[in-house]
Amino acid sequence: MKLRYLFAGMLLCGATAVASAQSIGEQELAQIKGSFVKDAHTVAVQNILLGDANIKGKTKDLSKVNEVDHFFKYRVDVKGITDQKSSGRCWMFTSMNALRPTAQKKYNVNKFDFSHNYNYFWDIFEKANLYLENIIRTAGKDITDEEVVWYIKSPVADGGVWNLFYNLGEKYGVVPQEVMPETAHSNNTGQLLSTLNRYLKKAGWDIRQLYAEKTANMKKNNKKAQEELAAAMKEAKIAALKDVYRVLALCLGEPPTEFTWKYKNNKGEVVTVKSTPKEFYAGLVPENYNPQTYIMIMNDPTREYYKVYDIANYRNTIEGINWVYLNLPNDVIKEAVLKSIKANEPLYASCDVGKESDTRTGVCNPDMYDYESFLGINMDMDKKARILTRYSGSSHAMLIMACDTDENDKPVKWQFENSWGTASGHGGYLTFTDEWFNEYMFRIVINKKYLGQKEIEAAAQTPIVLPAWDYMW
Repeated sequence: MKLRYLFAGMLLCGATAVASAQSIGEQELAQIKGSFVKDAHTVAVQNILLGDANIKGKTKDLSKVNEVDHFFKYRVDVKGITDQKSSGRCWMFTSMNALRPTAQKKYNVNKFDFSHNYNYFWDIFEKANLYLENIIRTAGKDITDEEVVWYIKSPVADGGVWNLFYNLGEKYGVVPQEVMPETAHSNNTGQLLSTLNRYLKKAGWDIRQLYAEKTANMKKNNKKAQEELAAAMKEAKIAALKDVYRVLALCLGEPPTEFTWKYKNNKGEVVTVKSTPKEFYAGLVPENYNPQTYIMIMNDPTREYYKVYDIANYRNTIEGINWVYLNLPNDVIKEAVLKSIKANEPLYASCDVGKESDTRTGVCNPDMYDYESFLGINMDMDKKARILTRYSGSSHAMLIMACDTDENDKPVKWQFENSWGTASGHGGYLTFTDEWFNEYMFRIVINKKYLGQKEIEAAAQTPIVLPAWDYMW
């Protein structure tokens, strides 16, 4: 009897909830329509927008653009701008751009670049293996399980963060650009990724079907049957990776295991270098270039500061490190970044580059676009609200390499070296105000020696593990 009354109460609560959700009636519509008053300002704005779809351009406050110059008190010695073309390899370009000054100095050249195509080949190949291993590991879960859905949704992509470059460098090394030049598919990755993702979804489906067939009548604790299943799934994975390698080799070329590189130095001398990719990498990375010395710090106001977070499964190689970061307040981050720049060491960084930025002039300023005055609406949200509503998040990696300070040596503006070519921004660079840093900067890789003792001790904590589908990523 009590269950019947409980069920009736649940129905009543549900009916109340439905009743409280009202459609737009004539009264409400009249009230809403009546709020649109066609005064002179409204008519002027309406006339502009009826004939021009560029809302952002119409809200730009040119005074906020013009007040930002591109001169800096502190600037890392960097030379040359790279271009990732139509690809999502900003993290790779930025990681390599941090090493380029060392290569230019070592080989006595003004122009130098790495082969991004070489590392891109191995990145996608390793991501395919990681995907297939995850499919094997979760083969017993329902295909609608949240984790399985996450893997199947996008088997491989060309995005990433610094730890992916570290994983590749340690395993495969790097080579000069001339050794494995860019191809049409490394410069424009869309069709290659689409093809591979279609194939990998099929391969993943086949592996799950194989698991279902083999386990349908399998008795519990049948060790031999389990070993046979594991062997069959591994064989299916290797067969799939052979196809992935074939497609990558057709579209990108085969990566070398050793190479001969000839170049002309600043003295006019022709020099020949014979090396392996791993030897070449080892000769360029800083001393103690590892996650114990170089760590990722981040400003995420949605989570507790001075805590370490680990993004589960966010890597490219099975044996590699995940994306792990120490969450810190902006003022602490900026103090450490300035120390690094003063020491002539550029920093990998990622941000929400599309927000409050003008790539034509190369200026990023949070006060640069005034939507409120132009449209007559309030769009203000703080950084925490922007993150949690999925409006803002890190979207692009660049190199921080300059800072300008006031008379008290406090930062007023900063500069990125971008990887969108010299035609974008201020000759390839983006200058951003210190206020923009607060609002739209997210991740930075830094040598721990530039952090304080409190931060170094916090970095030693056991990480809090977050799922790969967490809102921040």
